[in-house]
Amino acid sequence: MKRRNLLSAAAALPFAALSARAQENKPIQIIVPFGPGGSGDISARMLAEFITRKTGRNVVVDNRAGGNGIIGVEAARIAPADGSVLLLATTSTHLANPSLFRKLPYDPARDFRLVGSFGPGSTYMLVRPDAPWKTLKDFVAAAKAAPGRINYGHFNATSKVTAALFAHEAGIELAAIPYKQVSQAMTELIAGQTQVVFTDTVAGDSFVAANQLRALAAHSDMRLKRYPDVPLIAETYPNFTIRGGFLGIAVPAATPVDVQQRLNALINEAVTTDPIRSRLEGFAFAPARVSLKQLADFEREEREKWKGYVEIAQIEVQ
Repeated sequence: MKRRNLLSAAAALPFAALSARAQENKPIQIIVPFGPGGSGDISARMLAEFITRKTGRNVVVDNRAGGNGIIGVEAARIAPADGSVLLLATTSTHLANPSLFRKLPYDPARDFRLVGSFGPGSTYMLVRPDAPWKTLKDFVAAAKAAPGRINYGHFNATSKVTAALFAHEAGIELAAIPYKQVSQAMTELIAGQTQVVFTDTVAGDSFVAANQLRALAAHSDMRLKRYPDVPLIAETYPNFTIRGGFLGIAVPAATPVDVQQRLNALINEAVTTDPIRSRLEGFAFAPARVSLKQLADFEREEREKWKGYVEIAQIEVQ
Protein backbone atom coordinates (compact mmCIF):
# COMPACT_ATOMS: atom_id res chain seq x y z
CA MET A 1 0.00 0.00 0.00
CA LYS A 2 2.80 2.42 0.90
CA ARG A 3 4.59 1.63 -2.33
CA ARG A 4 1.42 2.35 -4.36
CA ASN A 5 0.98 5.67 -2.56
CA LEU A 6 4.57 6.62 -3.28
CA LEU A 7 4.22 5.73 -6.94
CA SER A 8 1.00 7.73 -7.22
CA ALA A 9 2.64 10.75 -5.61
CA ALA A 10 5.65 10.45 -7.90
CA ALA A 11 3.46 10.28 -10.98
CA ALA A 12 1.79 13.55 -10.02
CA LEU A 13 5.07 15.39 -9.48
CA PRO A 14 5.83 16.34 -13.11
CA PHE A 15 2.79 18.53 -13.46
CA ALA A 16 2.81 19.80 -9.89
CA ALA A 17 6.31 21.12 -10.56
CA LEU A 18 5.57 22.47 -14.02
CA SER A 19 6.95 25.89 -13.21
CA ALA A 20 8.21 27.63 -10.13
CA ARG A 21 6.71 30.81 -11.55
CA ALA A 22 3.19 29.42 -11.69
CA GLN A 23 1.09 30.04 -8.60
CA GLU A 24 0.48 26.87 -6.61
CA ASN A 25 -3.31 27.12 -6.67
CA LYS A 26 -3.62 28.91 -10.00
CA PRO A 27 -6.22 27.18 -12.21
CA ILE A 28 -4.99 25.64 -15.43
CA GLN A 29 -6.72 27.02 -18.50
CA ILE A 30 -7.18 25.19 -21.80
CA ILE A 31 -8.19 27.64 -24.50
CA VAL A 32 -10.28 26.02 -27.24
CA PRO A 33 -10.39 28.36 -30.26
CA PHE A 34 -13.75 26.98 -31.41
CA GLY A 35 -17.22 26.59 -29.93
CA PRO A 36 -18.58 23.83 -27.67
CA GLY A 37 -19.44 20.44 -29.11
CA GLY A 38 -16.65 20.17 -31.64
CA SER A 39 -13.80 17.69 -31.63
CA GLY A 40 -11.41 20.15 -30.00
CA ASP A 41 -13.85 20.92 -27.21
CA ILE A 42 -14.53 17.23 -26.56
CA SER A 43 -10.81 16.36 -26.50
CA ALA A 44 -9.91 19.32 -24.30
CA ARG A 45 -12.52 18.37 -21.72
CA MET A 46 -11.28 14.78 -21.60
CA LEU A 47 -7.75 16.07 -20.98
CA ALA A 48 -9.00 18.54 -18.36
CA GLU A 49 -10.66 15.74 -16.42
CA PHE A 50 -7.48 13.65 -16.58
CA ILE A 51 -5.29 16.50 -15.31
CA THR A 52 -7.65 17.21 -12.43
CA ARG A 53 -7.74 13.54 -11.43
CA LYS A 54 -3.98 13.21 -11.75
CA THR A 55 -2.86 16.38 -10.03
CA GLY A 56 -5.79 17.81 -8.08
CA ARG A 57 -5.41 21.08 -9.98
CA ASN A 58 -8.54 22.85 -11.17
CA VAL A 59 -8.68 22.93 -14.99
CA VAL A 60 -10.95 25.33 -16.89
CA VAL A 61 -11.84 24.86 -20.56
CA ASP A 62 -12.33 28.26 -22.17
CA ASN A 63 -14.05 28.34 -25.56
CA ARG A 64 -12.93 31.36 -27.60
CA ALA A 65 -14.63 30.87 -30.96
CA GLY A 66 -14.27 33.12 -33.99
CA GLY A 67 -12.08 34.03 -36.92
CA ASN A 68 -11.27 30.45 -37.94
CA GLY A 69 -9.63 29.96 -34.56
CA ILE A 70 -7.64 33.19 -34.63
CA ILE A 71 -9.37 34.81 -31.63
CA GLY A 72 -8.57 31.93 -29.30
CA VAL A 73 -5.02 31.57 -30.60
CA GLU A 74 -4.31 35.24 -30.00
CA ALA A 75 -5.52 34.91 -26.41
CA ALA A 76 -3.13 32.00 -25.88
CA ARG A 77 -0.24 33.77 -27.59
CA ILE A 78 -0.15 36.56 -25.02
CA ALA A 79 -0.84 34.28 -22.04
CA PRO A 80 1.79 33.58 -19.34
CA ALA A 81 4.42 31.16 -20.62
CA ASP A 82 4.52 29.09 -17.44
CA GLY A 83 2.41 26.04 -18.28
CA SER A 84 -0.76 27.43 -16.73
CA VAL A 85 -2.40 28.24 -20.09
CA LEU A 86 -2.65 25.60 -22.80
CA LEU A 87 -4.02 25.97 -26.33
CA LEU A 88 -6.02 23.32 -28.15
CA ALA A 89 -4.10 23.33 -31.44
CA THR A 90 -5.90 22.15 -34.58
CA THR A 91 -5.36 21.66 -38.28
CA SER A 92 -6.94 25.07 -38.82
CA THR A 93 -4.90 27.02 -36.31
CA HIS A 94 -1.47 25.46 -36.83
CA LEU A 95 -1.39 23.89 -40.29
CA ALA A 96 -3.90 25.56 -42.61
CA ASN A 97 -4.34 29.17 -41.50
CA PRO A 98 -0.84 30.26 -42.62
CA SER A 99 -1.87 29.34 -46.18
CA LEU A 100 -5.40 30.76 -45.95
CA PHE A 101 -4.65 34.25 -44.58
CA ARG A 102 -2.24 36.80 -46.04
CA LYS A 103 -1.93 38.71 -42.77
CA LEU A 104 -2.26 36.15 -40.02
CA PRO A 105 -1.70 37.93 -36.67
CA TYR A 106 0.29 35.01 -35.31
CA ASP A 107 2.94 32.62 -36.60
CA PRO A 108 2.44 29.10 -35.24
CA ALA A 109 6.11 28.23 -35.81
CA ARG A 110 7.36 31.36 -34.05
CA ASP A 111 4.75 31.87 -31.34
CA PHE A 112 3.95 28.34 -30.13
CA ARG A 113 5.38 24.94 -29.37
CA LEU A 114 3.38 21.73 -29.65
CA VAL A 115 3.63 19.61 -26.50
CA GLY A 116 1.09 16.88 -27.17
CA SER A 117 -1.18 15.19 -29.69
CA PHE A 118 -4.44 13.27 -29.49
CA GLY A 119 -3.33 11.17 -32.46
CA PRO A 120 -4.03 11.09 -36.21
CA GLY A 121 -7.71 11.57 -36.92
CA SER A 122 -10.25 10.51 -39.53
CA THR A 123 -12.98 12.29 -41.46
CA TYR A 124 -16.66 11.70 -42.21
CA MET A 125 -18.48 12.88 -45.32
CA LEU A 126 -21.93 13.35 -43.80
CA VAL A 127 -25.35 13.63 -45.43
CA ARG A 128 -28.92 13.35 -44.17
CA PRO A 129 -30.22 9.79 -43.61
CA ASP A 130 -32.85 10.35 -46.33
CA ALA A 131 -30.43 11.90 -48.83
CA PRO A 132 -31.01 10.48 -52.33
CA TRP A 133 -27.35 9.47 -52.72
CA LYS A 134 -26.66 5.96 -51.48
CA THR A 135 -23.07 5.86 -52.68
CA LEU A 136 -20.22 8.26 -53.39
CA LYS A 137 -20.75 7.56 -57.09
CA ASP A 138 -24.38 8.68 -56.79
CA PHE A 139 -23.33 11.91 -55.09
CA VAL A 140 -20.72 12.77 -57.70
CA ALA A 141 -23.11 11.98 -60.56
CA ALA A 142 -25.76 14.29 -59.07
CA ALA A 143 -23.21 17.08 -58.56
CA LYS A 144 -22.01 16.79 -62.15
CA ALA A 145 -25.60 16.96 -63.38
CA ALA A 146 -26.25 20.18 -61.43
CA PRO A 147 -23.00 22.18 -61.04
CA GLY A 148 -23.06 24.43 -57.97
CA ARG A 149 -26.52 23.27 -56.88
CA ILE A 150 -25.28 21.00 -54.09
CA ASN A 151 -23.82 22.93 -51.19
CA TYR A 152 -21.61 22.02 -48.26
CA GLY A 153 -21.33 23.60 -44.84
CA HIS A 154 -17.94 24.43 -43.38
CA PHE A 155 -16.91 25.84 -40.01
CA ASN A 156 -13.10 25.75 -40.00
CA ALA A 157 -10.17 25.35 -42.36
CA THR A 158 -10.27 21.56 -42.24
CA SER A 159 -13.92 21.26 -43.23
CA LYS A 160 -13.56 23.89 -45.96
CA VAL A 161 -10.33 22.67 -47.56
CA THR A 162 -11.34 19.00 -47.34
CA ALA A 163 -14.61 19.67 -49.17
CA ALA A 164 -12.91 21.85 -51.79
CA LEU A 165 -10.16 19.29 -52.35
CA PHE A 166 -12.74 16.50 -52.73
CA ALA A 167 -14.65 18.59 -55.28
CA HIS A 168 -11.41 19.14 -57.21
CA GLU A 169 -10.52 15.43 -57.24
CA ALA A 170 -14.06 14.41 -58.24
CA GLY A 171 -14.29 17.10 -60.92
CA ILE A 172 -17.44 18.66 -59.49
CA GLU A 173 -18.59 22.11 -58.40
CA LEU A 174 -20.02 22.51 -54.89
CA ALA A 175 -21.31 25.71 -53.26
CA ALA A 176 -19.81 26.65 -49.89
CA ILE A 177 -21.84 27.90 -46.92
CA PRO A 178 -19.80 29.17 -43.93
CA TYR A 179 -20.74 28.69 -40.28
CA LYS A 180 -19.10 29.92 -37.11
CA GLN A 181 -19.38 26.64 -35.24
CA VAL A 182 -19.64 22.95 -36.00
CA SER A 183 -22.95 22.75 -34.10
CA GLN A 184 -24.50 25.27 -36.49
CA ALA A 185 -23.27 23.37 -39.53
CA MET A 186 -24.67 20.09 -38.20
CA THR A 187 -28.02 21.64 -37.28
CA GLU A 188 -28.40 23.12 -40.76
CA LEU A 189 -27.43 19.81 -42.39
CA ILE A 190 -30.00 17.92 -40.33
CA ALA A 191 -32.61 20.55 -41.27
CA GLY A 192 -31.77 20.18 -44.95
CA GLN A 193 -30.38 23.68 -45.43
CA THR A 194 -27.11 22.17 -46.65
CA GLN A 195 -26.49 18.83 -48.33
CA VAL A 196 -23.09 17.66 -47.05
CA VAL A 197 -20.53 18.40 -44.33
CA PHE A 198 -16.98 17.09 -44.05
CA THR A 199 -15.99 16.83 -40.41
CA ASP A 200 -13.65 14.86 -38.21
CA THR A 201 -15.00 11.68 -36.67
CA VAL A 202 -14.90 13.04 -33.12
CA ALA A 203 -17.37 15.83 -33.89
CA GLY A 204 -19.50 13.71 -36.21
CA ASP A 205 -19.67 10.44 -34.32
CA SER A 206 -22.65 11.20 -32.08
CA PHE A 207 -24.76 12.27 -35.08
CA VAL A 208 -23.94 9.07 -36.97
CA ALA A 209 -24.52 6.86 -33.91
CA ALA A 210 -27.93 8.49 -33.33
CA ASN A 211 -28.88 8.09 -37.01
CA GLN A 212 -29.32 11.84 -37.30
CA LEU A 213 -26.79 11.87 -40.13
CA ARG A 214 -25.33 9.23 -42.43
CA ALA A 215 -21.68 8.73 -43.32
CA LEU A 216 -21.67 8.53 -47.10
CA ALA A 217 -17.91 8.02 -47.06
CA ALA A 218 -14.92 8.44 -44.76
CA HIS A 219 -11.27 9.31 -44.99
CA SER A 220 -8.65 7.48 -42.96
CA ASP A 221 -5.63 5.19 -43.37
CA MET A 222 -8.02 2.22 -43.40
CA ARG A 223 -11.74 1.58 -43.12
CA LEU A 224 -13.15 2.55 -39.76
CA LYS A 225 -13.49 -0.39 -37.36
CA ARG A 226 -16.78 0.95 -36.09
CA TYR A 227 -18.27 1.36 -39.57
CA PRO A 228 -16.45 -1.09 -41.86
CA ASP A 229 -19.14 -0.81 -44.55
CA VAL A 230 -18.50 2.91 -45.04
CA PRO A 231 -16.16 3.24 -48.03
CA LEU A 232 -13.08 5.44 -47.98
CA ILE A 233 -12.94 8.40 -50.36
CA ALA A 234 -9.44 7.30 -51.38
CA GLU A 235 -10.82 3.98 -52.65
CA THR A 236 -12.45 5.95 -55.46
CA TYR A 237 -10.06 8.92 -55.60
CA PRO A 238 -6.52 7.72 -54.73
CA ASN A 239 -5.09 11.25 -54.90
CA PHE A 240 -7.31 12.35 -52.02
CA THR A 241 -4.62 12.05 -49.37
CA ILE A 242 -5.34 14.97 -47.05
CA ARG A 243 -4.81 13.92 -43.44
CA GLY A 244 -7.76 13.75 -41.08
CA GLY A 245 -8.12 16.52 -38.51
CA PHE A 246 -5.16 17.12 -36.21
CA LEU A 247 -5.76 17.87 -32.53
CA GLY A 248 -2.98 18.69 -30.12
CA ILE A 249 -1.89 20.91 -27.26
CA ALA A 250 0.39 23.92 -27.67
CA VAL A 251 1.96 26.44 -25.30
CA PRO A 252 3.50 29.88 -25.87
CA ALA A 253 6.97 29.54 -27.40
CA ALA A 254 8.66 31.16 -24.39
CA THR A 255 7.51 28.32 -22.11
CA PRO A 256 10.64 26.75 -20.55
CA VAL A 257 11.74 23.51 -22.19
CA ASP A 258 11.51 21.58 -18.93
CA VAL A 259 7.86 22.65 -18.61
CA GLN A 260 7.22 21.56 -22.19
CA GLN A 261 8.78 18.18 -21.47
CA ARG A 262 6.67 17.65 -18.37
CA LEU A 263 3.50 18.58 -20.21
CA ASN A 264 4.50 16.24 -23.03
CA ALA A 265 4.89 13.36 -20.58
CA LEU A 266 1.54 14.12 -18.94
CA ILE A 267 -0.36 14.33 -22.24
CA ASN A 268 1.30 11.17 -23.56
CA GLU A 269 0.11 9.36 -20.46
CA ALA A 270 -3.39 10.79 -20.79
CA VAL A 271 -3.97 9.76 -24.41
CA THR A 272 -2.52 6.27 -24.02
CA THR A 273 -4.42 5.44 -20.83
CA ASP A 274 -8.08 4.45 -20.53
CA PRO A 275 -10.64 5.91 -20.55
CA ILE A 276 -9.25 8.57 -22.94
CA ARG A 277 -7.44 6.07 -25.16
CA SER A 278 -10.58 3.98 -25.68
CA ARG A 279 -12.72 7.02 -26.37
CA LEU A 280 -10.25 8.38 -28.93
CA GLU A 281 -9.98 4.99 -30.62
CA GLY A 282 -13.78 4.84 -30.69
CA PHE A 283 -13.69 8.14 -32.56
CA ALA A 284 -11.26 6.59 -35.09
CA PHE A 285 -8.25 8.45 -33.72
CA ALA A 286 -4.95 6.62 -33.19
CA PRO A 287 -3.44 7.97 -29.93
CA ALA A 288 0.26 7.33 -29.35
CA ARG A 289 3.21 8.71 -27.41
CA VAL A 290 5.05 11.40 -29.36
CA SER A 291 8.14 13.39 -28.43
CA LEU A 292 8.58 17.15 -28.71
CA LYS A 293 10.86 16.63 -31.71
CA GLN A 294 8.35 14.37 -33.43
CA LEU A 295 5.66 17.00 -32.90
CA ALA A 296 7.87 19.75 -34.32
CA ASP A 297 8.77 17.65 -37.38
CA PHE A 298 5.11 16.73 -37.95
CA GLU A 299 3.98 20.35 -37.73
CA ARG A 300 6.60 21.57 -40.20
CA GLU A 301 5.92 18.83 -42.75
CA GLU A 302 2.13 19.03 -42.55
CA ARG A 303 2.08 22.83 -42.81
CA GLU A 304 4.00 22.55 -46.07
CA LYS A 305 1.51 19.98 -47.38
CA TRP A 306 -1.37 22.31 -46.59
CA LYS A 307 0.08 24.96 -48.86
CA GLY A 308 -0.33 22.46 -51.67
CA TYR A 309 -3.85 21.49 -50.62
CA VAL A 310 -5.00 25.11 -50.65
CA GLU A 311 -3.47 25.66 -54.08
CA ILE A 312 -4.97 22.48 -55.55
CA ALA A 313 -8.40 23.30 -54.13
CA GLN A 314 -8.07 26.81 -55.60
CA ILE A 315 -9.21 28.49 -52.40
CA GLU A 316 -8.88 32.25 -52.46
CA VAL A 317 -6.48 33.48 -49.78
CA GLN A 318 -8.11 36.01 -47.46
